[in-house]
Amino acid sequence: MNVLITGASGGIGAAAVKRFLSLGHTVYGIDLAPAAVTHPAYIHYMADIRDAAALPKIPDVHVIFNNAGAQNSGDDIGNNLTGAVNVTEKYIADNPALCSVLFNASASSITGREFPLYAAAKAGLVGYMKNVAVRLAPLGVTCNAISPGGVLTPLNAPVTEDPDCWRRIMDVTPMKKWMTPDEVADWAVFLTLTNRSMSGQNLLIDNGETDLADIFVWK
Repeated sequence: MNVLITGASGGIGAAAVKRFLSLGHTVYGIDLAPAAVTHPAYIHYMADIRDAAALPKIPDVHVIFNNAGAQNSGDDIGNNLTGAVNVTEKYIADNPALCSVLFNASASSITGREFPLYAAAKAGLVGYMKNVAVRLAPLGVTCNAISPGGVLTPLNAPVTEDPDCWRRIMDVTPMKKWMTPDEVADWAVFLTLTNRSMSGQNLLIDNGETDLADIFVWK
């Protein structure tokens, strides 16, 4: 299959690229940054997904993983929502090869916590996912979202490497851990390749995290 992954150079994106490649698929990555993976079946494009006109032509996309995003970036709506809409609308149009679409949302889409525009963008992403799921259902195409809690990526290092902050997070996390990017990649593979019947769903994957309201004050 031809798998398209946005945000392909970051922690989760790079892990997903490697996982799909390991299963024998051809992977197309889009990111503002250069490629993080070198492989004969990997094709990388440097493009800003907020600019629909900048998106490359990719033939016969079977799987779309809308992973790209940013937090407190100055344009969280554009980076997390508009970009995903641009990518999805381009590659689902007139595409009989399409099998599955997956969005990387956030626990914030459910809890409303974290930065205001980030939470709004991720909640909007889930609403848009449901719209796409309804439109694609008659074609037998699944469309879902995952909403991870904490993930062990370099972006989260200021939190995970602060002993006091980490202790307080673990106090409200029953499983006493965060996800790794490889775990997220596992979910991406299952939901896009194995799953054929669940659609329009947003899965909260947060290790049982209960309440971060007393840990962070987001402004």
